[in-house]
Amino acid sequence: MRLANRCGVLISAILGLATPAVAQQSSVLVELFTSQGCAACPPADRLLDALADRDDVIALALHVDYWDYIGWADSFGKSKFSKRQKDYARSKGRASVYTPQMIIGGTDEVKGSSEQQVMGTLSRHLSIFVSDTDVRLTLTGSPGSEVSIEAVAQDGLAYAADVQLVRYRDAETVDITGGENNGKSVVYRNIVTSWEVIGTWDGVNPFRHSVHTSGDDPVVVVIQEQGHGPVLAAARRR
Repeated sequence: MRLANRCGVLISAILGLATPAVAQQSSVLVELFTSQGCAACPPADRLLDALADRDDVIALALHVDYWDYIGWADSFGKSKFSKRQKDYARSKGRASVYTPQMIIGGTDEVKGSSEQQVMGTLSRHLSIFVSDTDVRLTLTGSPGSEVSIEAVAQDGLAYAADVQLVRYRDAETVDITGGENNGKSVVYRNIVTSWEVIGTWDGVNPFRHSVHTSGDDPVVVVIQEQGHGPVLAAARRR
């Protein structure tokens, strides 16, 4: 490990007008904060790879840039992903961040390379989603076209939520020629390329919004309590 400075969801995913809506249990959001320049990260990257294709999990890799100074600049690293991790830390009363770190459901922080911690925490979150369905999130459309978003809270939410649009690249192999992982060839999965807040939901009235997407990279919508709180809903179109 490198040290540096509520609810369930029911998703109706609609492929197109000719395809009926399909209700299924929500996916649990897993965020891995990782770096190509971190010697402790490859085991976490492999663990994310094992989660990447599951339907009940949306596992995303956010590459940070705060290790770039030690000899290898992460080709996927972005300062906004470092900021997201630091904002999580501040929201939980901590002053430091580390890699590899996984944040599950927006609430639980675990060592990203510990399969026992990750799978145990993930199992608990999955059981919560099975027992609770307070928010329904519906995505219509597909990558490269207009995607329509609708969110409804059965009993209303206590706090406002951010509606976020995420795009990610499925897989890429990187030959690392510097830094702590010099000489390694690493396969990275579900590499986040953009993460934007596209709206605010009061949690009382239904939220409806449409956004045009370009390219065929998967589209993820995350609804999260403001202030980096719990993830209330996460859905994907790919």
